[in-house]
Amino acid sequence: MDRMLLMRSFVAVAQVGSFSQAARNLSSSGSLVSRHVAELERQIGVRLVNRTARSVSLTETGLRYAGFATRILKEIEAEDADIAGIHDRAEGHLGVVAPKWIGSLDLGDAIAAFSAAHPRISVRFELGGLSDRTYDFLDGGFDVALHTRDLRDSSVHLKKITSLPFALCASPEYLGARGVVAHPNDLASHDCLVHSNEPVWRFGRGHTSTLHKIRNVAYTSNSYLALQKAAVHGRGVALLPVRSAHEDLLAGRLRIVLPGHAVPERPLYAVYGPGRLTPRKISVFLDFLARWYKEHPAPVPAAEDAPPGF
Repeated sequence: MDRMLLMRSFVAVAQVGSFSQAARNLSSSGSLVSRHVAELERQIGVRLVNRTARSVSLTETGLRYAGFATRILKEIEAEDADIAGIHDRAEGHLGVVAPKWIGSLDLGDAIAAFSAAHPRISVRFELGGLSDRTYDFLDGGFDVALHTRDLRDSSVHLKKITSLPFALCASPEYLGARGVVAHPNDLASHDCLVHSNEPVWRFGRGHTSTLHKIRNVAYTSNSYLALQKAAVHGRGVALLPVRSAHEDLLAGRLRIVLPGHAVPERPLYAVYGPGRLTPRKISVFLDFLARWYKEHPAPVPAAEDAPPGF
């Protein structure tokens, strides 16, 4: 039988000197409380109470054990209350992991702003090392993992933070030398700068979208920033995050390719551990991220960012 249950019954008896009164205090029955005390005596191997027809008193050993059990139960109650308080307070350590490319862009600004707004939360923010198994971040000691792909996993919680717009870009020098791309099929005759995780580009949205496997790969990298630099240097056409490419588009170092063909946005998902109750520090963090992206929307490329004729 559970030792903590037995100790609670014994302490209740020790406090009032009566099985029946202890039972009322515990919303139990006198016979059950009596059995609990007898079982505790059996487990310990000593007699804790003197039972007579009219009264219940503690033995010398019972007095000592009553003090010990009372102290233990109070410590457990205090620790339970403290743990529950930590769970409900926005404080403590928060581990976050994200892909390198998004972490080095404005996600870094968002998390820095969160840390400044919540100084009682110690943030550990690491980039890279995400596994295809969505729950592996828990084994790494992280509370939240951020992904930029569609996820379906019932073993963890998912929250969509925002959508990340992408655009097909090339430098004016490249387009001047190789000509304007009028249709996605024209990409077969153009040099393409391809992310190593995205050998296929999608155009359009929903049921009308089409997939185009890139065959003329001139440059490949696992970094969007590296692809963006190659595009600025005139190496070819790249599919880039708008947030990253915006300054080069404003400065005229890049132009939008195929502005009439929509490029699907990428989701930014937050993944966090299972369980019915989410720690306050995590819920506060997720709400802050979603609000931050609403207050800092991605820039929309202007019409002049497209090549002449569009």
